[in-house]
Amino acid sequence: MIPVTEFRQFSEQQPAFRVLKPWWDVFTDYLSVAMLMIGVFGCTLQVMQDKIICLPKRVQPSQNHSSVSNVSQAVASTTPLPPPKPSATNPATVEMKGLKTDLDLQQYSFINQMCYERALHWYAKYFPYLVLIHTLVFMLCSNFWFKFPGSSSKIEHFISILGKCFDSPWTTRALSEVSGEESEEKDHRKNNMSRANTIQSAPEGGLVNSQSLKSIPEKFVVDKSTAGALDKKEGEQAKALFEKVKKFRLHVEEGDILYAMYVRQTVLKVIKFLIIIAYNSALVSKVQFTVDCNVDIQDMTGYKNFSCNHTMAHLFSKLSFCYLCFVSIYGLTCLYTLYWLFYRSLREYSFEYVRQETGIDDIPDVKNDFAFMLHMIDQYDPLYSKRFAVFLSEVSENKLKQLNLNNEWTADKLRQKLQTNAHNRLELPLIMLSGLPDTVFEITELQSLKLEIIKNVMIPATIAQLDNLQELSLHQCSVKIHSAALSFLKENLKVLSVKFDDMRELPPWMYALRSLEELYLVGSLSHDISKNITLESLRDLKSLKILSIKSNVSKIPQAVVDVSSHLQKMCIHNDGTKLVMLNNLKKMVNLTELELVRCDLERIPHAVFSLLSLQELDLKENNLKSIEEIVSFQHLRKLTVLKLWHNSIAYIPEHIKKLTCLERLSFCHNKIEVLPSHLFLCNKIRYLDLAYNDIRFIPPEIGVLQSLQYFSITCNKVESLPDELYFCKKLKTLKIGKNSLSVLSPKIGNLLFLSYLDVKGNHFEILPPELGDCRALKRAGLVVEDTLFETLPSDVREQMKTE
Repeated sequence: MIPVTEFRQFSEQQPAFRVLKPWWDVFTDYLSVAMLMIGVFGCTLQVMQDKIICLPKRVQPSQNHSSVSNVSQAVASTTPLPPPKPSATNPATVEMKGLKTDLDLQQYSFINQMCYERALHWYAKYFPYLVLIHTLVFMLCSNFWFKFPGSSSKIEHFISILGKCFDSPWTTRALSEVSGEESEEKDHRKNNMSRANTIQSAPEGGLVNSQSLKSIPEKFVVDKSTAGALDKKEGEQAKALFEKVKKFRLHVEEGDILYAMYVRQTVLKVIKFLIIIAYNSALVSKVQFTVDCNVDIQDMTGYKNFSCNHTMAHLFSKLSFCYLCFVSIYGLTCLYTLYWLFYRSLREYSFEYVRQETGIDDIPDVKNDFAFMLHMIDQYDPLYSKRFAVFLSEVSENKLKQLNLNNEWTADKLRQKLQTNAHNRLELPLIMLSGLPDTVFEITELQSLKLEIIKNVMIPATIAQLDNLQELSLHQCSVKIHSAALSFLKENLKVLSVKFDDMRELPPWMYALRSLEELYLVGSLSHDISKNITLESLRDLKSLKILSIKSNVSKIPQAVVDVSSHLQKMCIHNDGTKLVMLNNLKKMVNLTELELVRCDLERIPHAVFSLLSLQELDLKENNLKSIEEIVSFQHLRKLTVLKLWHNSIAYIPEHIKKLTCLERLSFCHNKIEVLPSHLFLCNKIRYLDLAYNDIRFIPPEIGVLQSLQYFSITCNKVESLPDELYFCKKLKTLKIGKNSLSVLSPKIGNLLFLSYLDVKGNHFEILPPELGDCRALKRAGLVVEDTLFETLPSDVREQMKTE
C-alpha cells in the first residue's frame, strides 16, 4: 500500500503555524485525512485485486441455433460443430459450446479487460482516484497561504515576533504590575468607602490638603523595589522587540494580502464542495455489482454477450456514501468559515477588551493583515493577543526605556557628570538620552538640570526632592510635566532656558512659572500662528526680570510687552531679520540692560532714548553707519555701558563727549579712521575697545582717562603711541598687537598694574627692559614673538616666568 506519509508534503507546515489555524481549519484537516485514507484505500484495491470477472451470457434455444449456425458457417473449414443434445431436466435447452482453443485463461483475461474498459461506468472505475485528487486539492487550498511567498514571509515574521513577545519577561512584568495596580485601586476604593462619613463631615479645605504627591498616579516612574527584576540583557531584548513590532506593524498594515488569500482559498473550497456533491450524488448509483457487457469478439471467443461482476462495487458504493458524508461536513464547515469571514469586520481589530482588562489605555487598534492575524490568533488563544498588545503600548515602551535608563545611569554615575555652569550653579548636563533617569532625583544637591536632545521627557512629581533646584535648561526636548512637579517648579524655579525647533519643544507650562526670574528662548517665532510658532502671554510671570529671545521676529512680541513693567534686562538676537516697530520699548520703564543683536538696524532706535533707567546698551552686528543720534544718550544719566561693535560706523561724532557717565565703550570691528579728542572727555571710561578698525593715530588726550583699565587697538594702523597713554596708571590690559608700531616706550614701566600685554604682529626689534617694573606682568600674560621675548634681560625673563 501507499503510505499516507507520502502525502505529508501537501499539508506540511511549521508547528508554530498552528496558532493561526482556528478550530474549523483543524477540523477540516482531520476530515481531509479521512478522505485521503478513503482515496488511498480505493486506489490500493484497484491495483492489488481483480477489477472485474466476466462469463458468457446464456441465451434462448432459437437464438442459440441461429448463432450456432452462423458460427458453423464461419468456421466450416476448420471443425464442424456437433448438433445440440437435449438434457434430461430441460429437453428444450441446448447446451452452449464455444470455440475450442487452448487459450482459455487468456481469453477470459481479454474479455475482462474489454468489458472493464467498455461496459463499466467511468465513475465506478475512477472513483478512488477522484477522491484522492479532490482531497489533495482541499489540502492544498487549506495550506496555500502558508506556502505562498507573499504571505508566508509575513506569517513567519509574525509568528516569530509573537512567540518572543509571549515569552518575554517584560510582558509578564507589565501585566503583573497592572494587576497589582488594580488590586491597590480596589483596596483604595474600600478604604474610601469606609471613610465616607468622615469625608462628608470634613471641610473642603481638608479634602484638598489630604491629597499628597503619592496619591497622584505616575505612569513613567518605575518602582525602585522591583527595578532589578529585569536584568540588562532581558531589557535590551524587550527594547529590540518593541522596535520589531513597530516596523512589522508599519509593513503589514499597508496591505490585506493575507485576508484576501484566506478568503479566496475558502471560496474555492466551497465551490469545489458544491461540484463534488452535485456530480457524486448523481453518479453514485452507477456503481453496480452486475454489469452487462456486449462486445463484438465472436471471431475470437464465439460469444458476444457477457455478464460481468464488478468485484469492488459493493465496497466502492459504501465508500462513496461515506465520502459524501465527509465532503458534506467539510463543505458545511467551509460555509461557516465564509460566514465568519464576511459577517465580522476582520480587517479591523480593537484592543478595547485588553485596554479595559489591563488598564493600558494607549494600546492602538490595528487594521488590514495585522488585524486579520490577530483575529485568527484569538480563535486559538486570546491570551496571545493580550500579551502581544503590551508591545504596542507606548506607555509600556516608555516604562521599559525608563527601567533600562535607570539601570544604566545610577546616581553615582550621574554625580560624576556634575559641573559648575556660567551662573555658578552645580549643573547636571544630560545629552541625547532616551529619557530622564529617575535616579536624577536622588541627587538632592543639584541646582541646575540641563536636558539636550531628549525626546518625550516626563518630569515626575519626585522632582520635589531636589530642594536646591533653581535652573532648568531644555534644548530640543519635548517635555511633559506632572501636575505635582509643576506646582514645585512654580515656587522654586528661577531660570528657564528653552531651545526649540517646533511647537512641541516649547513647553506650554512655562507660562505658569510665577517665580521665574530669567527666561531664555532660542528658536523660530512668528506673529502668524499659521506660519510658525507663536509666543503666548507671559503676564503670569510676575517675577520675570531677564528675558532673552534668539529668533527671527520682525517686531517685539506682544508677550514681551505684557511683562514690560517689571522687566529689567531684555536681549533680542534676531539672526539678521530686520526688527521694526520698536515703540513698545518705551513701556519698559524699568529696563536696565538692552541687547539688540543682528536686528539689521540702520539707526539707533529713538525709543531707546526714553529708557531713563537704562544702564547697558548693546547694538552688536547691526547695520549702523552713522550714530549722530548718540547725543540723545545724554538724557540717560545711568547709561554706563555702550557697545556699538561689529557695525559699519565710519566716524565717532563729537557729541560723544556729553556721555560723561560712560564706563565701558566698545567700537571694535567698525570702519573708524579718526579718533576725536572729545572721546577722551568721557573721563570715567574704564574699558575702551577700538580693535579692528582703520585708526592711524591715538590723540594724547587719552591720558585724561585715569580710570582706564582695559585698552585695545588691536589690528589697526597705528604707528606710534603717545606717552600720555602711560599716565593711565590703572591700566591692567593693553592690546596693541597687529599694528605698525616700531618702538615701545620705556615709560611702559609706569603701568605697575599691567597684567596682560599684547604686542605681537608689530615691527619691534627690541623690548624695553622697563617691562620688568610691571610686577603683575607674567610670561603667560605677555603675547609676543619668542625671538622678541629673548631681547629682554635674563633677570626680567626669569622674573616673568616665575609665578
